[in-house]
Amino acid sequence: MARKERLTEEQLNTRLRFIIGVVLAAVLAGTMGSVLYSLIYVTQPMEQSPNDKAFFDLITPIATFLVGTLSGVMISNSGNKKDKDPEK
Repeated sequence: MARKERLTEEQLNTRLRFIIGVVLAAVLAGTMGSVLYSLIYVTQPMEQSPNDKAFFDLITPIATFLVGTLSGVMISNSGNKKDKDPEK
């Protein structure tokens, strides 16, 4: 039985960032989907109910946090990488 080669720290970090990005994007898409569903397909009264106001007041900071976290994960570099260009 052949042994699998161990992953390097950089490969593990890349996989972790990918998984975190996919999970956060899925949660953000689900949140936006539920908000759009509630606006489009649920009959709304002429005045906004207190429950709907509380729902949207709760969703706004959650979506803002998810977008900020997702962008931070995608922008961040993988630690203290050394230049791979030997000429510099």
